[in-house]
Amino acid sequence: MKEQFTVKSMLKGLDGKLGNDDYSEPLEILTHSLNKHNKFNSFGKIAFNHQLKNRLKTRKHLHQLHLTKTFSDPSDPVFVIGLPRSGTTLLFNLLSLDDAHRSPQYWEIMNPFPLAKTLKEKEKKIRKVNRELKLAKTLIPKLRNLHTIRAETPEECEQIATMNVRSFVYLCMADIPEYVDYLKECSFDSVFEWHKKFFQALEINSKPERWLLKDPSHIGHLPEILQTYPNAKFIHIHRDPIESVGSFCSLTKNIRLAFSKRIDPKSIGQTVVDFWVHNLNKGIEDRKNILSNNIVDINYHDFIKSPLDCIKNSYAHLGFDMTIKTENSIQDYISKGTNKSKIAHSYSLDEYGLTEEKVRDQFSDYMLNYDF
Repeated sequence: MKEQFTVKSMLKGLDGKLGNDDYSEPLEILTHSLNKHNKFNSFGKIAFNHQLKNRLKTRKHLHQLHLTKTFSDPSDPVFVIGLPRSGTTLLFNLLSLDDAHRSPQYWEIMNPFPLAKTLKEKEKKIRKVNRELKLAKTLIPKLRNLHTIRAETPEECEQIATMNVRSFVYLCMADIPEYVDYLKECSFDSVFEWHKKFFQALEINSKPERWLLKDPSHIGHLPEILQTYPNAKFIHIHRDPIESVGSFCSLTKNIRLAFSKRIDPKSIGQTVVDFWVHNLNKGIEDRKNILSNNIVDINYHDFIKSPLDCIKNSYAHLGFDMTIKTENSIQDYISKGTNKSKIAHSYSLDEYGLTEEKVRDQFSDYMLNYDF
């Protein structure tokens, strides 16, 4: 049977222009796993090819930029960490209201180069990315309720890691067990090398007081983050895995349905639990080496009840100043959000071959450390 994806097609016109060869091994494993386990529909094949090729082209432009310019270290970052679907997005959105924080906007991640030098160039890029998002939301209708994205909204880091072909993004898009196993064991040193290069490039236009960053998988790579960003600080939000796992399984299922002719929900459940247990347990151990005044914990249910108080406490712990403007912006955002009616996101653990007991058992090390 003809392969749907090949390394050769992905690298056509790019090989030798991507900097150090840290991408070929994961690309080989990813394409092999894609071809072995998936039957993509027409859209899925085109979209996956486009996503992979686009991210490698972005890497090429970033590499070329760094060959021609000398950069200083980027501003120190603060990372929002925690399991996916555990309140990290709401926390991230509220923190982004602080003028001291700067996050990459979605269009900057997906269409950064050449860097926009004028408002007209920026608006053109934003329109292009919003057209692509509109198509994605048409093909994955539930995405509107599961994760709100627009070109101009602050976005998390996982798409940056795709330049290095090491990202859980692909786990959401397809059944790729060999690649998932690889992600759990491979080095992420080069991921954060390119991560840093990306933010150095964005600082050509403006240098923020702090970068505000987020990616659920960062919890499994704290040493690599600190090696790249020695002054990084962390806000770790904790939610009962029984609640967050089912939600992430549902998100993964709905994304895969847009790409594939068939999916296996029970395989999704097993993959999701195994991958996040690995990352979380690694993070529990690694965070012991972070200075206590550089990391703060937030309980999800406390956060939902009183988000502003939790953020104020986090600022005090980390030594950040909160202005009246930031406080008012956060309160206004919360008030507006409370008044919006939302479509309930419903899911069942049973659909994914899981039970509360199984999830509790798999995440037992984590649940012993934190009170939910």
